[in-house]
Amino acid sequence: MAPLAYAEDFDNVGLLVGNQNWEGTGVLVCHDALESVIDEAIAKKCNLIVCFHPILFSGLKKITGKNYVERSIIKAIKNDIAIYAVHTALDNHQDGVNKIFCDALGLTKTKILIPKQNFIRKLVTYTIPENAEKLRNSLFDSGAGNIGNYENCSFNSKGIGTYMGNEHSNPEFGERFEFVENEEIKIEVTFEKHLENKILKALFKNHVYEEVAYEIYDLQNKNQNIGLGMIGELKVPMDEKDFLNFVKDKMHSEGIRHSIFLDKPIKKVAVLGGSGSFAIKNAIQAGADVFLTADLKYHQFYEAENQLLLADIGHFESERYTKNYIVDFLRKKILNFAIVLSEENTNPVKYL
Repeated sequence: MAPLAYAEDFDNVGLLVGNQNWEGTGVLVCHDALESVIDEAIAKKCNLIVCFHPILFSGLKKITGKNYVERSIIKAIKNDIAIYAVHTALDNHQDGVNKIFCDALGLTKTKILIPKQNFIRKLVTYTIPENAEKLRNSLFDSGAGNIGNYENCSFNSKGIGTYMGNEHSNPEFGERFEFVENEEIKIEVTFEKHLENKILKALFKNHVYEEVAYEIYDLQNKNQNIGLGMIGELKVPMDEKDFLNFVKDKMHSEGIRHSIFLDKPIKKVAVLGGSGSFAIKNAIQAGADVFLTADLKYHQFYEAENQLLLADIGHFESERYTKNYIVDFLRKKILNFAIVLSEENTNPVKYL
């Protein structure tokens, strides 16, 4: 659901408190693992809290209970409750936070707004024709060969390989000290970088050569299925004011701050749950009519440059349905104990 390799470098995701070898008794899913949520987990006999925001974000030098973070950690440790955070690992997933946002608004033709860079690698290896299909399929099964909406993608070319083994060799073909020319298949596949160990394990296990020749390259290609933000289209264009009222209703926002109206219909909608001011230019470049996000500062509204409508709908509101998605996902995966949706409203922002 949220591979940790998808998270941004600045983030703190995964198991933050507890031991992965503990036996689970129940899972409480929340937005923020505050002290009140720890109390809820205790009451509902859940010893694992899965939260969206990491309660531990930056380092702690003291744990004295002087602030809300320290109090939450102390209570969790005292009661043997583990805390696991997903945050940007789920932000970057194609079915994650921003797809949930788009679905709530009924957007179609959705795609990633800022595809993740420096995430794709390429494996090149060589083998005999008799081994090529088995080897290639093992690489596919390990996660290699996925490009966009396609899987089992590879490039294969024929050539002649040469080698001569020394006194310590045990060649598959030919003898020691014999110069061998052999027909080979060159196999090329791409993969997400966090899968490298798994793919190399499959390569070595299924290759027939004593010494496996292979090369791995970092690619500059963007991963179109992983990244921050999303852009999609309304089925029917809407007036700007009507659209913001529609968003306010669907996302249960108590107030929306926005840039000046441009008197043009809204059709193409860019979204980025949470703090998304860094993506204003990306939304403009993508041709969005409106960009929905949160935590915009005063001067950042000027960055709309009369090219799109900027709207700050609230941080919590833009991620509102994330915990519901996590619960639904886990309930389908884990059937032998309770997955509970937290009833605590942890939104710290209130409105008059």
